[in-house]
Amino acid sequence: MRKAILHLKKTDPVMRSIIEQVGPYRIEYSPAGFETLARSIIYQQLSGKVALIIYGRLEAACRGGKVTPGGVLALSGDEMRALGLSKQKIAYLRDVAAQAVSGELDFAQLDRLPDHEVMRKLTGIKGIGPWTVHMLLIFGMRRPNVMPSGDLGIRVAVQRAYRLEELPQPAEIDRMASQRWQPYCSVASWYLWRSLEDKPGL
Repeated sequence: MRKAILHLKKTDPVMRSIIEQVGPYRIEYSPAGFETLARSIIYQQLSGKVALIIYGRLEAACRGGKVTPGGVLALSGDEMRALGLSKQKIAYLRDVAAQAVSGELDFAQLDRLPDHEVMRKLTGIKGIGPWTVHMLLIFGMRRPNVMPSGDLGIRVAVQRAYRLEELPQPAEIDRMASQRWQPYCSVASWYLWRSLEDKPGL
């Protein structure tokens, strides 16, 4: 990780300032499987605080206090709605759980694929978009070069840190990433989230 930090400091003075302000890189990883993907689905378009509460309820409701495909499928729609989940997210979670149980979605095999193939395979599942896959790649699969340019927190952090007049579009952030942060975009992302003094990602 020292190599990544040195690279970011050398190639980008603004990122160097963020790194010095935030301090050591202390990302919190999750398992590279169904649990993290389910969490990513729940976190879609919700504040971190609300999503954390709902996910905690789901953990408590699942057998053994852990979110598993079988645990999700064992819950009725009414039980899941009582946790605060929308009908859409219930459908997404149950679909992913069913594919995991059937073996159609094999997380061990998925973890062996390059980033773009993970993205292609997972976004083919209803309810899973690029942001959800980016969260799995960064926090579950520990991939070093992922830039979730569509994430609102990332966009706000870039606007503030680089003193931009308007909120940058994802394409603009992707250009910055290719010029300044590759091949350590995941590390840059974590520091951008932390620059907002908020818990990053998941």
